[in-house]
Amino acid sequence: MANTIQHKRGTAAEWTAADPTLAAGQVGVETDTGKFKVGNGSAAWSALAYFEAAAAAAAYSFQGSNYGYTSGGATATPTYFNTIDKFSLTSDANATDVGDITLARNYVSGASSSESGYTSGGWTGTDQNTIDKFPFASDANATDVGDLTAASRGASGNSSSENGYKGAGSSPTNKIIEKFPFAADANASNIGDATIARFYAAGQSSTENGYISGGSTTNVIDKFSFSSDGNATDVGDLTITTIGAAGQSSAESGYTSGDNPGINTISKFPFASDANATNVGSLSLGRAYAAGQSSTANGYISGGRPSTPTDRTARIDKFPFASDGTAVNIADITVARDGPTGQQY
Repeated sequence: MANTIQHKRGTAAEWTAADPTLAAGQVGVETDTGKFKVGNGSAAWSALAYFEAAAAAAAYSFQGSNYGYTSGGATATPTYFNTIDKFSLTSDANATDVGDITLARNYVSGASSSESGYTSGGWTGTDQNTIDKFPFASDANATDVGDLTAASRGASGNSSSENGYKGAGSSPTNKIIEKFPFAADANASNIGDATIARFYAAGQSSTENGYISGGSTTNVIDKFSFSSDGNATDVGDLTITTIGAAGQSSAESGYTSGDNPGINTISKFPFASDANATNVGSLSLGRAYAAGQSSTANGYISGGRPSTPTDRTARIDKFPFASDGTAVNIADITVARDGPTGQQY
């Protein structure tokens, strides 16, 4: 009779709770998802990436197919929130509260790997430098996995297949582009500068580049490479000067939605060529400082601040990437707030 080889195994939740360190070459299997990781003898389970064949790794897409997330935010009081909300990208339904980030704050930046959502920086009355990570495979609280090089709020968030990025922001010079790895929990590094100092900018991600669009008092669209560290270049202009617009990304285009005070414009610019944005639609409710999420078919915007300084909304809008037009209000996040950030998988 042939010998049976059994690998170390458990559900995704059990692995997350135990967070063991696998021996070099040891395989750990998630029995409820079918995914597995291979140990290196030093990294904890949470720091290991899931095993992927080369073809699967190359197929990474910034856009999600399952769920969008809205993390952080604040009311006008202000009351800061650590809430992580999750909503379906396949059916229109209200979000549910599925966990907490480690520090309640708003004006945070978001990034998404294939396995985890990240929330970095933010504002609690002072700028923050925390990088939080929460799992997509199970509903759970975030963990503090590193620090930005400088405390910052209102920065853009970007994601490649291997790294999360934070672009510009409130301090120290408003131009720094930072990068942190998905494969291991680590601090961010300074890899370049945006062309213009700005904060409350929108972020977009193609397969090859990150974009920082608008912010403060500018309409400039910056582009920086994921394949090499370096400064961004000015590749076009938005249709209006924005502060607090949300960012979304299809496979072909970057989008900004909303603006301060209470602007409802949706703009689009191409990834294939450097060009100015065009206005392609409008939100159901004008707002600023909202979270942006992206599925393979639609852009989403959640929460935000409408035109009055003390007003906040819980509204989730959706607009199609395949055709230009008006967004529709499809659901609500659990708490009306501004300054949250978005993730998706």
